[in-house]
Amino acid sequence: MTAYTATVVVRLKHGVLDPEAETTQRALERLGFELDDLRSADRFEIDLDAPDAGTAEEEAAEMAERLLANPTIHDYDVTVAERATPEA
Repeated sequence: MTAYTATVVVRLKHGVLDPEAETTQRALERLGFELDDLRSADRFEIDLDAPDAGTAEEEAAEMAERLLANPTIHDYDVTVAERATPEA
């Protein structure tokens, strides 16, 4: 088994109200920044062991589908990287 870190980024789908992002966008605009849009997101970093990167990605996607995201209102992205393990 190899050690991986799967990163799952969960965000609201376009068209779903995002009050946190709306408030932050207004504040940034008051500070002089010009924005077309802003969306908030949650990021989960999951350390797991798997036989390969594909399996690690499948497991993280299943976690997103079953708990981390509500597929009705959320989109999510999964990326996987091999995790460096400390030398003993």
